[in-house]
Amino acid sequence: MYLHNFTLHKSSVINKVVYGNFSSAKAQEILAAKGKILELLRPDDNGKLQTVHSVEVFGIIRSLLAFRLTGSTRDYILVGSDSGRLDVLEFNAEQNRFDKIHEETFGRTGCRRIVPGQFLAADPKGRAVMISAVEKQKFVYILNRDSAAKLTISSPLEAHKSHGIVFDTAGVDVGFENPVFACLEFDYEDCDTDPTGEAIQTTPKEITFYELDLGLNHVSRYASYPVPKSANSLITVPGGTDGPGGVLILCEDTVIWRGMNEEDEIVAQIPRRADIPKDRGILVTSHVVVKQRDWFFFLIQTEYGDLFKVALDYDKDEVKAVKVMYFDTVPIALSLAFLKTGFLFVAAESGNHAFYQFQAIGEDEDTESFKVENDDRLFITPRPLKNLILIDEIQAVHPAVDTLVENLLGEETPQIYTACGRGPRSSLRILRHGIAVSERAVSSLPGVPNGVWSVKTSANEEHDRYIVVSFKDATMVLSIGETVLEVRDSGFLATSPTIHTALFGEDSLIQVYPTGIRYIRADKRVQEWRPPEAKTITLAAVNRRQVVIALVGGEIIYFELDMANQLTEVETAQMGTEVVALGIAPVPNGLQRARFLAVADVSNKMRIFSLNPTDCLTALSMQLLPHRVSALQIIEMPSLSGTSLYVSMGTENGVLYTATLDRGTGQLATHHDTRIRFLGRNPVKLFPVKVNGAEALLALSSRSWLCYNNQGRYTMMPLSYVPLGFASSFTSEQCPEGIVAISGENLRIFSTEHLGTMFNQTSIPLRYTPRKMFLHPQTRYMIIVESDDDTYPYEEKQKLTAAAKVKKEEENMQTEDGEGAEANAMPEDIYGAPHPGYGTWASSIRIMDLAKTQTLDILEMTNNETITSVTTCMFANRGGEIFLVVGTAQDLAFEPKRGAKTGFLHVYALLENGTKFHLIHKTEIGGIPGALCAYDGKLLVGVGAMLRLYDFGKKKLLRKCEFRSFPNFVFSLWTQQDMIVVGDLQQSYTFVKYNRPDNRFIMVCDDVIPRWLSAGTLLDNTTIAAGDKFGNIFVLRMPDHVAQQMEEDPTAASLPYQHRHIIGAPYKLELICNFYVGESITKVIKTSLTPGGTEVILYTTISGTVGVLVPFTSREDVDLFSHLEMALRQQKLSVVGRDHMSFRSYYAPVKGVIDGDLCEQYATLSDELKAKIADDLQRTPPEVQRKLEIMRDNTS
Repeated sequence: MYLHNFTLHKSSVINKVVYGNFSSAKAQEILAAKGKILELLRPDDNGKLQTVHSVEVFGIIRSLLAFRLTGSTRDYILVGSDSGRLDVLEFNAEQNRFDKIHEETFGRTGCRRIVPGQFLAADPKGRAVMISAVEKQKFVYILNRDSAAKLTISSPLEAHKSHGIVFDTAGVDVGFENPVFACLEFDYEDCDTDPTGEAIQTTPKEITFYELDLGLNHVSRYASYPVPKSANSLITVPGGTDGPGGVLILCEDTVIWRGMNEEDEIVAQIPRRADIPKDRGILVTSHVVVKQRDWFFFLIQTEYGDLFKVALDYDKDEVKAVKVMYFDTVPIALSLAFLKTGFLFVAAESGNHAFYQFQAIGEDEDTESFKVENDDRLFITPRPLKNLILIDEIQAVHPAVDTLVENLLGEETPQIYTACGRGPRSSLRILRHGIAVSERAVSSLPGVPNGVWSVKTSANEEHDRYIVVSFKDATMVLSIGETVLEVRDSGFLATSPTIHTALFGEDSLIQVYPTGIRYIRADKRVQEWRPPEAKTITLAAVNRRQVVIALVGGEIIYFELDMANQLTEVETAQMGTEVVALGIAPVPNGLQRARFLAVADVSNKMRIFSLNPTDCLTALSMQLLPHRVSALQIIEMPSLSGTSLYVSMGTENGVLYTATLDRGTGQLATHHDTRIRFLGRNPVKLFPVKVNGAEALLALSSRSWLCYNNQGRYTMMPLSYVPLGFASSFTSEQCPEGIVAISGENLRIFSTEHLGTMFNQTSIPLRYTPRKMFLHPQTRYMIIVESDDDTYPYEEKQKLTAAAKVKKEEENMQTEDGEGAEANAMPEDIYGAPHPGYGTWASSIRIMDLAKTQTLDILEMTNNETITSVTTCMFANRGGEIFLVVGTAQDLAFEPKRGAKTGFLHVYALLENGTKFHLIHKTEIGGIPGALCAYDGKLLVGVGAMLRLYDFGKKKLLRKCEFRSFPNFVFSLWTQQDMIVVGDLQQSYTFVKYNRPDNRFIMVCDDVIPRWLSAGTLLDNTTIAAGDKFGNIFVLRMPDHVAQQMEEDPTAASLPYQHRHIIGAPYKLELICNFYVGESITKVIKTSLTPGGTEVILYTTISGTVGVLVPFTSREDVDLFSHLEMALRQQKLSVVGRDHMSFRSYYAPVKGVIDGDLCEQYATLSDELKAKIADDLQRTPPEVQRKLEIMRDNTS
């Protein structure tokens, strides 16, 4: 078996963000590290974040830093990764890529304790950088520039400290004196030699200052001071002429300013919410420096989402006080970034990332903190946003817990349902293949139109002036302004339908209608052209200076705009057959005319004609298509090597052909290089539009598709919108880049969003963290299990909220302007839920009708029970009725080890057509039910490390059989015919047989190595595809001879299970495939993503990645892709210097899987390198790219 792996949806978790000017001096940009992806984001003019560039580094990014040399205007990027190297990158804006400037090797690969890369700190003046490991090793590099103004890097200077654990590092702003770095360290040397364990309690944590002597080229320890044991992070304080210098030390409940002298220490308290348990400290999880030219302060965020402004009261180098004031409450962040244009980016721990704009910078004095009686601590009451306003959100599906692929909405392709999020920010996401659309306006029209155009009246206008709508026997002209009104003085002929209209020349309009051409000047003078008698115009193609029309009978007439701005007839040609489609190329910049015209006739031939004066309407090339052409367009789109001309040909049977057109010769790409895509059931219509400021193509069939350039690559994606009949580009003040279209009798104006993502998302909020979900086999309703620790159950939470509200009213704590009421109404996804303490569980199970996105019933667990497993079961002694069986654990705990007071099995009948829960009975089982599965009219239950078989009883479930030979915890159960597959949480999978005559379970086959399982599925009777928590995905198979033996001996009586020398099962599973994804696998499914398409293995990860493993169907494809992968490995494409094969073999050698993400990097190579690799493969570069596109398109 050989599989092809590629990513459908990239990771959405952002571990680290940094702000910088990476592409130009004044660019406001955010660089995000997404595990193994480096992504550059930039806000547009409307404040919406756009992805500029995204690259897979084929490694794990451990640390990220923006770095600027003294006097520079642009920032470099410093990356610490698992490659054992420090990489200095620069963003190349012209070629839209990250260029590697320097790469310094200092250690072995992997995320190791003593290999630097976990922490990065830079001198604020841009002279040096420190890269540190978790333990012992620290290197300092001096960065400078040479005579050619190129960055240079010195040899590493050691700042090691044996027996030292590092918690954080930061550069200290000392102006232009010798660079100083601060490190939070803990020396465990005494703890290692102390058998009593007392030394770890008495040994202090320290902050150590390291000084780099630029004269001696040496690093020395400057000073070391004790800090609280809870100190965990450092923030650089601006120094020199900008501030007092030093660092802020973030501790539990406190913030400490620390200077480089022993007496330089100021402590401030962090206010806390009143409902937080008194014995629980407050930890700061993220922070950012908000700095402008002449002032600065710090924003720190606690683990509850509250932002605090930290300001220093100082005089020159002397700090008098540290003020900590409540600022706002935003989602809990993994990282924060401040843009100097007044924006704050919040990389959320779970759920959507947020982009805020500052409305204010907070008060200078603390006005919101208060104290309570007999308590010295400060308290705050969270409130709605006051200093920030939400501008944009980036949709994110992390952490993804469970996934289903089903077509529950009756669409052309199935949807991916992902349960994700954490706590109050949990949701069920519906991922649809397609581009998200934001609808701006919908208006009914007086009839069914057959065309729409949006036109400007001058090339200098920024926005469109008219919307022209054509009907069967009339044309309506609408003026675009604050309101859309019909006008009658535009110069358009209103008594005839319109075939085409556009801006012509610099300030004129042209209207093509069946009986003529109308050329409308800016001063409303009109020039008319009429066809010969008994002839009518059937088709037209127009650009800024050229018009081509087709008459009945197959005659083509070509017009140009001459130097006197007159419409002039240039040439006529007879095609011999009826013309069915026309397409003309855009006029290149600086030229008078476009050279190429595309013409298709009823004989299925598409010809390219020249429009040059010397060979006007001379055929240059031809392509014969299998079906009649319905539409043609020639567009110029950006590509990695500049721009390319594409000829798009839509056919009557809903297929789109796209070929590259040679600018010099007019020759079309060969048939093997032509892209072919089935769009839908209806004939294809093609319309040029603009997205992201570049030319694109909208292809309409039973579904609408957008063909556009994404980071230099030709990309084709469907729109998640209603079917459209006609469309045109649209720009207005309210909608700078949109599309106006016709759907039935409605005129619609919309814009596209989140280009570059394969799926658009619909979010349905959930009450708690989702754990499991599945479809009921009869009703097709979704059943979702949710549970959270340290959370009040819903009813108890409602009682507490009501009691608190009454108490506030009694104590008259609400302000006159209603701030108290607003605080009570704050949503939990921002404010968070009250925390009673660990060990208090809230858990529920709900029935949801996804077609209506409606919850039909929700059942809350009581007695501190949490749901751990769920399934449906048809018991043999209960006829054909399907029951819902829910496994729960009471007082579940994971520390010091997994355990519970007891466990239960609840059996429910679903009444009222499967919409209501009805409890039949409840059975105590004495352990944690980790897995449930129906088997032969009975119920299989994994109880801790045991496997049990239960049957239905009148008052409870009846235990029939038990098996105790699993080592840890039964995590999953599947059945295939009469075989049982048991997944042990730490010991991989085991095939088990149930011997009915003897009423016992027999182990048949298990794995040779232990695996920490996280997800899996059965591919067939003997094959398993699964993933583990370390990020490996693998395929295991029972040996053929064992499978044959099971068929011949169904009772497994002949197995040598009774031999005492055998450990585990008598036979072992074979490893067929192994591949390292890089993120913990949470779901593995065998499914098909297209109707009648190839079956694939789809997997999701905790970080929100959706990937597929596609089986190869021919040995030829295996050879091609494996050789392409080997060729690309030799190119060292990782920007962090990670060896690709080593990365994909992180825990075990990669086997049987070809990395499609690496193969798709072929499109980013230079033309020379593409040609060299393709020549080695005995293919042409277009053939290789076509193969890659087919592999993805056939699957997704």
